[in-house]
Amino acid sequence: MTITRGDLSVRTESRGAHWISWVTRGDSDKPLDSVILVGQTRDEAEMQANAWADKLAADPVLVRS
Repeated sequence: MTITRGDLSVRTESRGAHWISWVTRGDSDKPLDSVILVGQTRDEAEMQANAWADKLAADPVLVRS
């Protein structure tokens, strides 16, 4: 299975005093492999999700579903 960075999207959402982010694939809104990342700010959460998406694209073995 191959995944390109273009297949992945990052979503963010405010949750109380922090932000959460997750990586999705295709048209899905659900977190890929149920991975949720937390940040104190939206930028921090987005940065973590983008780093995770880059790792997934570089090594598709990390994707379980």
